Parts: sequence; structure tokens; C-alpha cells
Amino acid sequence: MLFCDVIVDLSLEKLDKTFQYRVPNHLENVVQEGCSVVIPFGNGGRTLNGFVLSLSKEPKIEISRIKDIIEVRDDQITIESQMIRLAAWIKRNYGSTMNLALKTVLPIKTKEKAKQEKEVHLLLSDAEAREQRNLMLKKTKPSKYKLRLLELLMEQRIISWDVISKEQEIPTSYIREFEKLGWVEIQLKRAYRNPVKEMERMDKSHPLNEEQSRAVTQILKNHAKNIEKTYLLYGVTGSGKTEVYMHLIQKMLEEGKETIVLIPEIALTRQTVMRFYQRFGDVVSIMNSRMTPGERYDQFERAKKGDCKIMVGPRSALFTPFQNLGMIIIDEEHENSYKSEQAPKYHARSVAVERARMANASVVLGSATPSVESYAKAMEGEYELLRLTKRVEERPLPECDVVDLRAELKSGNRTIFSRRLTELMQDRLAKGEQIMLFLNRRGMLGTISCRACGEVIKCPHCDVPMSLHRNQKLICHYCGHTIVMPKTCPSCNSPYIGGFRMGTEKVEDSVQKLFPGVKTLRMDADTTKGKEGHAKILEKFENREADILIGTQMIVKGHDFSNVTLVGILAADMSLNANDYRGAERTFQLLTQAAGRAGRGDKPGNVVIQTYQPEHFSIKAAAKQDYEEFYAHEIIYRKMLRYPPCAHMLMILVTSPKEEVAGAQAKEIEKLIKDRRERIFCSSAEPASIAKIQDVYRYVVYLKDAEYDRLVEIKDQIENYLLNSNRYSNAMVWFDFDPMSSF
Repeated sequence: MLFCDVIVDLSLEKLDKTFQYRVPNHLENVVQEGCSVVIPFGNGGRTLNGFVLSLSKEPKIEISRIKDIIEVRDDQITIESQMIRLAAWIKRNYGSTMNLALKTVLPIKTKEKAKQEKEVHLLLSDAEAREQRNLMLKKTKPSKYKLRLLELLMEQRIISWDVISKEQEIPTSYIREFEKLGWVEIQLKRAYRNPVKEMERMDKSHPLNEEQSRAVTQILKNHAKNIEKTYLLYGVTGSGKTEVYMHLIQKMLEEGKETIVLIPEIALTRQTVMRFYQRFGDVVSIMNSRMTPGERYDQFERAKKGDCKIMVGPRSALFTPFQNLGMIIIDEEHENSYKSEQAPKYHARSVAVERARMANASVVLGSATPSVESYAKAMEGEYELLRLTKRVEERPLPECDVVDLRAELKSGNRTIFSRRLTELMQDRLAKGEQIMLFLNRRGMLGTISCRACGEVIKCPHCDVPMSLHRNQKLICHYCGHTIVMPKTCPSCNSPYIGGFRMGTEKVEDSVQKLFPGVKTLRMDADTTKGKEGHAKILEKFENREADILIGTQMIVKGHDFSNVTLVGILAADMSLNANDYRGAERTFQLLTQAAGRAGRGDKPGNVVIQTYQPEHFSIKAAAKQDYEEFYAHEIIYRKMLRYPPCAHMLMILVTSPKEEVAGAQAKEIEKLIKDRRERIFCSSAEPASIAKIQDVYRYVVYLKDAEYDRLVEIKDQIENYLLNSNRYSNAMVWFDFDPMSSF
């Protein structure tokens, strides 16, 4: 007799446990770990869906109390046992129900209807086909369509129906006539939707330089010894990290192993996939949220069958069901988008390391501006650091000017473009070269700064900008410190104090007024809607259909345009003003990545950074593209204030349609922690920076501790407390470890 442990397909804490069911005899060869089943649940004939987590021959309770599985769902994807273990790891380390964790490792939830294509198979022997052809030619007016169709089939005995009817433009009635004569047979064949199949294949391999070769050799030398580890490939912008990835993937292919390549943005998909497809062909595929359900399902199936060996995509591509995974590559590993904003709030970098450990694979993290967490682990020896210090062909890094916007204002320049940037834009447009204008809007929401002196109002206890609420109070969301919104700048007494208001449309209007007739493209959330939104804009710019590309952070990540020789960074310090301890890190990363878009071809590049805080260490380091200088300053700050990676944080978010319930539940959790854990820092429960979304109120509590596992223990205690308490039944509690943004 066979039994199985099933987790109910409901994302409720109180049902986040397994229930044992008996497997009927007729299903014993069908039920397996990870499959989806229909089960009776409770009384009254209710049925639910569930996932089988394990099988056994021993009942856990009295057999008479164990119900039978009703059926196995064949429209659901089976979860491999490794993915079940990975889901359990995610649940444990990030906090969620097991069901949510299982759905996370399943990027494709249901089967889609298979796409089929018709093929025309020639049934005549070669001799019979030649005889029929000769008979046609003897006729006074032989049918050109019949003759062409027969000759095509004589050359290639199996031809796609679409090739005959569309490419060769032969009416389908002639195919049907051949079928009636018994000359051909029409067969249906499973066709996989491949969103990259239209790309052109060409071998664009480049020889490695000394630094690239050293990095590849080191990784493959360890791999040959069966030493699989995590590597941090730290290379300046334009140093050829992608070429390193290519050589590593080639080695995996030669060994019959698969590779997952994670990229941070859908906007990068087209250019990245094109480079991989040109090198490796049909074994490359993509997985992202802009694809149709049918396309995503087919890529999932191709990966399981082994037709696809390289999967490229954002975060969810990490869960591609490869059977023989050899390597996971995470490009631009520092990007925030690798952290999930939905429960479970996992970080793809950490999950990739765990999945690689399970599969005995290696992880390569690539970046010109590594996350402080990754660089710290490399300094401590947990990751192996590999450096690329020079651009390909030793092209120079762009020259960088830092412009003080306070001085521009004093000199009477009230436009959004500094005099230096305007001068360089005129020069580049006259030469027919292209320009990128990057509007750094990250962090603009809710922060208050002075336009006269650049002063940002910060919390005196946490050294992060305070956030303005509707009641005209400024609040720190790390400790709860609150002050009334001042009417003048506390530093210089200027009345020009307030939030930041500028968008890409305003920048585009300003460009058109300054340079009438110039061709511009705008790339932001509004212009990139739709399946091919990003790709169309980037393709136009790459084809030089526009002189200037204007956009937010999506234009500065990984794009390679050889004719771009000027990058203007507007309002560079906006990300410094976010109410977030990572503000300096994000500013350095954004500015360095933006600067790296200039001068990637044969022509030298220039960068203009416009800022109110030219003396800030992150801006000075970005202007020099000096990561070590930035890290040396930043790690001291992190140590002083016990921020990651020098300690760990746990953000607890409580939500409820009733403000008093959200606040009371958050206060109770705060008290629970402070009563039991004196050593751990615990902030007071306060309204979140956005205190209400769609009529749901939000409260937050922040914890800090040097040990990640201690925070996990607290999370477990809170989950147990919530499981046994009905006091605030209409409040929800969410966990976020080492959050990438404040709430």
C-alpha cells in the first residue's frame, strides 16, 4: 500500500502543512513526487488541488482515517524532487507558505495546448516520382504548380505545409489532390514555439585577451577537478564579460551540460539573446513575462527534453527544469530586480548559489559595480574574485565632467542642461554621433532637498533621508524618528525646499526647444508597454534612426551602442536622497553603468554628471569609475550602522484594511520580539513610507542582527505565534530579509 504527503494548494498559513492520503492501486504507477493531485478535503464533498511532496509505505495515522487521492491532474507541470527541496529552502530562509514557494519554483503553472504543424510526406518511390514527373512534362500544358510541388518533394521527401503554401505559394488544393492520388500523406508534428528562431545565426566569437583568458582558465581548471564554487567576475564596463560567459558556456555544451543566464531586465533580452543565438543557435532560448503562455510552456518543455541547453531571462529563468545543469551565470549581479518584490521575497543570487550546490554546478556573478554584499564575500574568500581591469582592445574609459548644479543656478542657468552638457551635445550632433540622456529618478519619491544648497533632510539616528507623509511630517522608516516639515532649508535658510519633479517627457521637450528638429526616442515605463516595447526602441536607436535616447535606469544597463559618444546624467544625486541605506551604492552603480555606455566603439566618449552634491564620495568615485575607492568608504558606513553585509536585516510588514488592526498587530509583534530577544535590534512599529495602498494599511518593524540564522529563528517564532493566534484575523504579515528597498 502506497501513501503520499500532500500540501494543499491554498496559500494560507494555517494550511501550510502536509496531509497524508492513500494512493489507489490504479494510480500507483502515476503518482510521483511533485505531481498535482485532486484530493477530498474536510467534510461535505469538498475537493482541492494539492502537490505531492513525498511518498511512503507507512501510514502516519490510523489507516481508516486516511482518504484516497481522487485523481492526478495531467494539466499541471510535475515538480522535480530537486525543485521541491529548493522550495523548502526558500520557505525556510525567506518566509512564506510552502505553496507560494512551490509556485515560485514553477515558472510555468499549467500545460498549454501543444502547437502542431502539418508536414507533407512523399509516399512515391524515387523511380515512381520520376515516372510521374516525365508524364507531366509530356503534356502539352503541364500544371506548373503540380510540377513544382512534385519536384520539391523529390528533392526533400518531407516538407512543411507552410513552406509549400506560403513560401512557395503553391495552392493547397494541389497538396490535397496529391493526397487523393495516394502520392503524399499529411502528418501532424508537434511544433515548439521558439521566440528566438527568427534570429540570424553567425559565429561572432572573438579571441580572449590575457585577463579574459585567465578568468576562463581559472574557472575551468576548478571545474575539471570537480571543484564547483561561486565566482565574482568584476570587470570594468566594456571589459568583455559576455565573451567570458560565451567560452564557459561552450565548455558546458561540449560536456553535454546546460547553462542558465540571468539578466536583470526584459529590456536587455533582445540584445543579449541575439549575441548568444548568433554563437550557439537553436539551443538558446528565453523565458520572461512578456512571452505568451504557450511560448513559455514550450520553452519549459524544450528544456525538459534537452532540446534547449541555454536559457536566458530575468529572475524566473533560474527555475528552468534542466536535468544536467552545469553553470548559472548572473549578469549585472548587483541589480535590485534580482530580489523578488512578491512573497517569498527571495534573492536570485542566493537561490542560484543553493540550486548550484544541489546540482553540483558553478555560479558566475558578473558586474562592473558589484553589490557590496558580493564584494564583501569575495574579500572574505567565500566567493572567488576574478578581475577584468581593461576595456576590450584597451579602449579608454570615457572622460567625465562633474557639474555642480548649485553653481549653475548661481550663474543664472535655470535650464535642466548645464553649460558643459549643452556644449558637448552641440558638438556630438554636428558630428552625427549619438547621445544618451539618463534621468536618475530612483529615490525621488517622498524625499526633501534644497535646490539652493543641495541639503537633504536626513534622520539624525540612521543617516538616511526622511520621507514626507501627507500629514506634512517627515518620518525615518528605520527608527521612527519624526519631525514637522520645515518651511525653509535648515542649512542655508533658503525657501527653495521640496521634492523633485521632472520626467522624461519634460526632458524630451527641453531637448526639442534647445535643438529643434533633432530626432529623439524616449524609453520609460509608458513607452515600453507591450511585448516588444523595449526591443523596438532599442532597435531604432541601434539603427541610428534617432540622435538622442532619453530614459530612466533601463537605458543604462548592459546596452552596447558603438556610435554613442556622450552620456548626460541629469540629477545624478536623486538616488542618494532615497530613504534607504543603499542610496550611495545605487548612485555609484547607476552613474558608473551610465558612464560605461559612452565610447564603447572606436570613438572616445564623454560623460557629464550633473549634481547638487559633487563632493559626495559615491559621485567622486563614479566619475573615476573607481569601485575600490567607493567600497572603502561604503563598508565603513555599513559597519558603523550595522547594515548588510556587516549585519543582516529583517523587515516585517503588517497589512490590513483597518489601520488600527495593522498597527496593533505590528505593535504586538514588536513586543513579542523585544520580550524574547534582548540582543537583537528592533525598531518601533511605524506606518510604512507608503502607509496605505488600495485601502490597505501598512506598518513595518525592522530587525538587525549579525547572524542571519537568528533572524530566521525569529521569523519562525512569529509564524508559530500567528498560527496559534486568532486575535487579528484580518491582518497579513510578510517577511523581507535584507530588503532592497524600504517600505
